[in-house]
Amino acid sequence: MNKKQNLFHISKRSTLPWYQSWAIRGGAILLALIVCALVTMLMTGENPIGVYKTILKGAFGTSRKTWVTFQNLAILLGISLAVTPAFKMRFWNIGAEGQVLIGGLATAACMICLADKMSSGAVILCMIVASIAAGALWGFLPAFFKAKWNTNETLFTLMMNYIATQLAAYYIIVWEVPKGSGKIGIINQSTEIGWLPRIGGNQYLLNILVVAVLTVLMYVYLNYSKHGYEIAVVGESQRTASYAGIKVDRVIIRTMVLSGAVCGLMGLLLVGSTNHTLSTTIVDGRGFTAVMVSWLAKFNPIAMIFTSLLLVALDRGASEISSVFSLNHSFSDILTGIILFFIIGCEFFINYQVSIRKSGGKEA
Repeated sequence: MNKKQNLFHISKRSTLPWYQSWAIRGGAILLALIVCALVTMLMTGENPIGVYKTILKGAFGTSRKTWVTFQNLAILLGISLAVTPAFKMRFWNIGAEGQVLIGGLATAACMICLADKMSSGAVILCMIVASIAAGALWGFLPAFFKAKWNTNETLFTLMMNYIATQLAAYYIIVWEVPKGSGKIGIINQSTEIGWLPRIGGNQYLLNILVVAVLTVLMYVYLNYSKHGYEIAVVGESQRTASYAGIKVDRVIIRTMVLSGAVCGLMGLLLVGSTNHTLSTTIVDGRGFTAVMVSWLAKFNPIAMIFTSLLLVALDRGASEISSVFSLNHSFSDILTGIILFFIIGCEFFINYQVSIRKSGGKEA
């Protein structure tokens, strides 16, 4: 019986050298920019080069815009670093949004309730401990239930987001200033008690430095520590990890506590350093964007710097496009989607080889 062969043959590649992998990714980004240029001309009639320049101007056009871009990069990168150990372990932590928010809520609670009882330094110390502990608790709960009763961690962590949001909404009403406004306003604006220190008079530099140190520490932790090795083994196979003498339940709980603690630290930076207030939307969806950043970077903390920068620059450029070309924010989302499609799609060609079969392809 004759069977017609497919024209294309797909086979698994051996691991490519890093420079070839990044060459494929670079080619994918270049091709994405060309497609974006064609879409721009067809949909708007605008010069695509001008649109790209405007995106860069929106992200880096002035000194202040550059600082804001790197501040946003730091927060997104920090949250991405937080979820990475869990994802490398194949624990699907979708709760970073809530873990950051609960850390921010703990920070705001310390700033409001302790302002007239302690010095600013003592309040800051309490903020650090409370935010990290709150985030760690939000990571511990789904991990404990997963380890003990094999609950679905995706649903559990997702539901924890809603609990954190409602807790924040409740206390915002309790602490609202003025009453009836539904907002807290700037916390301790006159005394600045609990405000994290500015380095060189710059309110963004502290966040950037903290996340830079965190990036190095997370890279070392994942690649050169015993805990990082255990995370990788559990991620490959829990059964193999058990045979190797690794206590899987302990690794799951420990890793999620770490993930939640780092998220709580990001909540501290958002409330105590950047915004000095609390709202239910303060995280602004970065807990979910961080998932994409982590996956695109293949759980590599160094590579996450570049994926985070790409997403932040595109987002910052969106508002500039809206004002200069009178285009709504959705158009920038279209361009972002095209670029991400090509970046994600190129991973297929990094992992698989596509070849064309020779003619005469019928086999018995």
